[in-house]
Amino acid sequence: MTTQMTSHVIIGAGPVGAGTARVLADAGHDVLVVTRSGSGPTHDRIECVAADAADGQRIAELAVGAHAIYNCANPPYSKWVTEWPPLQAGLVIAAETTGARLITMGNLYAYGAETSPMSATDPLAPPTRKGTIRSTMWSEAFIAHQEGRIQTTEVRASDFFGPGLGSNAHMGDRLMQRLLAGKSASLVGRPDQMHSWTYIGDVCDALAALGNDDRALGRAWHVPTVAPMTARDLADAICDAAGVDRQKVKRLPTVALRLAGLFSADVREVIEMLYQFNRPFTIDAAETTEVFGLHATSLDEQIEATIASYRGQMAGTGSDSSVDTSTASPIG
Repeated sequence: MTTQMTSHVIIGAGPVGAGTARVLADAGHDVLVVTRSGSGPTHDRIECVAADAADGQRIAELAVGAHAIYNCANPPYSKWVTEWPPLQAGLVIAAETTGARLITMGNLYAYGAETSPMSATDPLAPPTRKGTIRSTMWSEAFIAHQEGRIQTTEVRASDFFGPGLGSNAHMGDRLMQRLLAGKSASLVGRPDQMHSWTYIGDVCDALAALGNDDRALGRAWHVPTVAPMTARDLADAICDAAGVDRQKVKRLPTVALRLAGLFSADVREVIEMLYQFNRPFTIDAAETTEVFGLHATSLDEQIEATIASYRGQMAGTGSDSSVDTSTASPIG
C-alpha cells in the first residue's frame, strides 16, 4: 500500500475528474489535471494544463515522476467509436513510458444484459457497441499489465447520483431541478425497476484510494453503492427530504426518444442502453468494502448534499465554473 505523498495526473475535469483531484489534493498529494481546454478545479495543490490525452508522448512528458494516471475522461456517446481507442492507446503509452500506474474510471456496460447483481469478477459479455468498446479498453490495459508493461486497475460504478452531475446524467439536472420545483419528471426507461445509483462522492473516494493501494492492481473493482432502489423511490426520498410534495416520475416514451434521436446523435446512442433501465440493473461491491474498508455514503447524506447543491445552483450561489461537464455521456 502506498501512503507517502505523491503526484498524480488526472485526465478529465468533469464531476469524477474534478472530484478525484480534490480528494487527492486534500490528502496532501500534488495533482495535475489535463483537459483539452486547460480547465479544472481550483486548489493550492492542483495545476491544470491543456493537452490532448490521445497524445501519449505529451501525457508521458506531463506524467514524469507521477505515481498514477487517472483516466476520468468521458467523450460524448456519439464520439465513443472515434475518440476512445486513440485516447486509451495514448494513456497506455504514457503509463508504459513513465511507470505511472493507469487507473481507469469504468462502468458496467461490459457485463452481460442478464447479469444482475453484477460483481467485478463476472465475465464480460457486452450486449451493445458501447459495452464492447469498454470491454476492449479493459482487455487492452489488462494484457499490458500481464505482459509487465504497465500496472493498472479499473474502478467501475453504476449510474451516478449526487451534486454537480450536469444535464446529461440520468439523475442529474433535469430530474433534480424539476423535483425541487414541485414538477413531475420523465426518465429514460422504466422508473419502477430496481437500479443501483452510485454516489459521485464515493466514486471519487474509491478512485483516490485504489489508485494509492497496490492491492487494487491487476483487476477491476466496484465502487461501494447503497442498496438498489427504483428511480421512483429515489425521487420520493428526494422530495421527502426537500420538504416538497412527491411528484410523478414517468417513463419517457421510447418513440419520443427515437424522434429526438433524429436530431441528436448522442440521443440516438442512448437507445441501445435502454436495457439497463427496463430491467433490474444492480451492483455488488461487497469485495471492495471487505478488502479496502470503503463504504457507501448513507442515502440520507447523499440526498441532503445533493439537495443543498442544487438549491445553491438554483439560487445562483452554488455553481462551480471550474467543473467541465462538456464530455459527459447522456447516461451515467
